[in-house]
Amino acid sequence: MPAAPSDTASVSAPKPTPPPVPHPLRTRSFRLLFTGRALSLLGDAVIPPALAIAVWQATGSTSALALVLACAMVPKLLLLPVGGVIGDRFNARTVALTTDLVRCATQLLVGVQLLSGEPSLWLIAGAEVVGGAAGAFSMPAGSPLIKGTVAPEALQRANAAMGVAQSATRLGGPALAGALIWTAGAGWAFVLDAATFALSAALLLAVRVVRVPIPRRSLRADLKEGWREVRSRDWYWTSLIGHSAWNGAAAVLMTLGPAIALTRLGGTAVWVAFLQVGAVGFLLGALLADRLRPRRPVLTANLGLAAYALPLLLLAASAPAPVTIAAYGIAQAGLGFLSPVWETAVQQAIPAHALARVTSYDWLLSLAAMPLGYALAPIAASAWGPEVPLVAAAVIVGGCCLGTALVPGVRRFTAER
Repeated sequence: MPAAPSDTASVSAPKPTPPPVPHPLRTRSFRLLFTGRALSLLGDAVIPPALAIAVWQATGSTSALALVLACAMVPKLLLLPVGGVIGDRFNARTVALTTDLVRCATQLLVGVQLLSGEPSLWLIAGAEVVGGAAGAFSMPAGSPLIKGTVAPEALQRANAAMGVAQSATRLGGPALAGALIWTAGAGWAFVLDAATFALSAALLLAVRVVRVPIPRRSLRADLKEGWREVRSRDWYWTSLIGHSAWNGAAAVLMTLGPAIALTRLGGTAVWVAFLQVGAVGFLLGALLADRLRPRRPVLTANLGLAAYALPLLLLAASAPAPVTIAAYGIAQAGLGFLSPVWETAVQQAIPAHALARVTSYDWLLSLAAMPLGYALAPIAASAWGPEVPLVAAAVIVGGCCLGTALVPGVRRFTAER
């Protein structure tokens, strides 16, 4: 007679609980990287208001400001794919360090020009061209820097920490810019930005980054391979359409929103509150991303981006200011939470040797839609009123982001555990 099976044999042993993942800020290399990036983000946050005031004081022309902004944007867009190739061919730390030093020099040059009391518009525009070109190389290197300094299981916490730094500088940067402009002059804002880039470069010297070298080939072959990595993943390229639509819609809102706030919703204080609540929402979303891990990160990210349609529609309807402000805060909280989620998914799914190139295409498509939104929004508003471009932007961003849920790769993409 066979022996009866024991009770314990029929019960599977419980799986051991994995040890908690240490926060990436406990890792020396990431801590140095985070500190440097946070400093440069703070410096960058003071530049937009300082640049606008400096150019206006020097020329009295809004067209001159548009020219300077275009000088920074155009070379960035043109060189982003090349920046992705360089980010994969060389150590991301070396690329970031070099671009920090270049941007330090350009911002210091502009600061000295402004402090001299006789600024040259063309010299400022030229400095912005060089700075924009440097940005085209530094932006694709960001993701490989993070992936090369933290453990795979800590990627989302690292990206969330970077999101917190970005949102915190959005809150503090304009206030710091105002204090510098009104007490010492706009030139000192550029000197501060130069100093932050110098400190970031110094910290990068001590950062150790793991990298995967790629074989030397022609520039064209590297560009084609990067695009092939994008095209071969339906979840990626369809999501990029949503990201591009989001940035175009953001440009429409930033172009038309201030006038609506000033004329229909209560004045300057409403627009200031609108922006500040958005910055707080982004910060809270980034803090939340440090704790939550959605099972389907790409689908969650795209659905969250669709929430940007809500403040667009409320602005078009001239809804009460508190409602519109709250909606913008919610939309920005979604962005703050979902940006680290998306970045982590990309870092986990894209081979390390192609990550900078793939990231550069993401930036290229996203940024390219913004000038289009800036250009078309005022034209459409002049022809049909601001409601038409705002509603159109809401439909486009909502449709593109929600539409990705129909893509099999988006629905099937699950997070690594």
